[in-house]
Amino acid sequence: MASNTPSPEAPFDAFGGGAAPAAPGTEWNPTEDTLRAQNRSGGRHRVVKQRSNFARSSTVLGVGVIAAVGAGGLATAQEKPPVAISLPDLPDLHLPDAHDLPGVGDLLPDEASADTASDADLVAAEARSNPNPLTAATYTTPDDEQGGTAERATQAATGTADAGEALRARILQQAEQQQASADAAEKAAAEKAAAEKAAAEAAAKAEAAEKAAAEAKAKAEAEAKAKAEEEARAKAEAERLAQLAASYSMPLSSYSLSATYMQSGSMWSSGYHTGLDFAAPTGTPLKAVHGATVKSAGWSGSYGYRIVLELEDGTEVWYCHLSSMTVGVGQTVGTGETIGRVGATGNVTGAHLHMEVHTPGGSGIDPAEWLRSKGLSL
Repeated sequence: MASNTPSPEAPFDAFGGGAAPAAPGTEWNPTEDTLRAQNRSGGRHRVVKQRSNFARSSTVLGVGVIAAVGAGGLATAQEKPPVAISLPDLPDLHLPDAHDLPGVGDLLPDEASADTASDADLVAAEARSNPNPLTAATYTTPDDEQGGTAERATQAATGTADAGEALRARILQQAEQQQASADAAEKAAAEKAAAEKAAAEAAAKAEAAEKAAAEAKAKAEAEAKAKAEEEARAKAEAERLAQLAASYSMPLSSYSLSATYMQSGSMWSSGYHTGLDFAAPTGTPLKAVHGATVKSAGWSGSYGYRIVLELEDGTEVWYCHLSSMTVGVGQTVGTGETIGRVGATGNVTGAHLHMEVHTPGGSGIDPAEWLRSKGLSL
């Protein structure tokens, strides 16, 4: 069976360095010297430095760690310290210098800063440009870890101090608020107590004033009532006396009082006067003071001629020292009727009417008061 054998091909210049093709059937095995010679023989081409596979792998690994932390909770990931990812030093891999590779050195930049910049620096720059904690990885070195630990300790101490100061300020603020509330409550209670006391005092004063006014009113009403009652009694008495006066009469129309009741003197055998004397000329008519019955009419010793009228209630009225009598015993007389005349008979010193008033029991009373009680004026 025929087979198609591939024709020998020139070695593939993967780096574009322009190396001479190897002879057919030989293996192209570049060495460090050949690479340097080739690099010196050919011109360098400037290209933008690309990230190495190790840098990209590290970035992916860091992103995976941050993503894992984010999956557990963003708050937890933020509280934990950055994840340290260590990369092996490139010289330990015994790789040739990139500047010595055929067709590569010419493409690298000449700046020392660019030649010495590590892939970790590029990844760190990218991480700083991307602040998202879920897509950024942190690369730390032992020195960085030690410095970071000290810095975190300082920050923790500072944060603790700040938290303590904030707590103290909050406690003081709460205490001040509570004190202010207590002061306000105490002030309100004092004001309320003062208001209640003032209201109680005002109510007590008002009650006392009202009580005093009520007492004064009651007293005034009582006085007015008493006065009205007194006036009513006086009016009733006046009416009664007016009625009595209509039925009673004075014994003489014209007279003068010459002796009063119980007046003392040697002229009377008892040492005092037992009646009321009306001085008048002999022959002056005498009238019956009220309707009555003639109980006696005649001579009575020292009284001279005497007429005794007995009223309906048993009261006796004596008319003494008469000059003449016009009525007899048992006769009924009316008020104002003439029953005799003034004289000077008996034990007298001149013409007059000696009048006495005796109660139904026989006791003598003041004739002037008795006449006044009947509404008569002397």
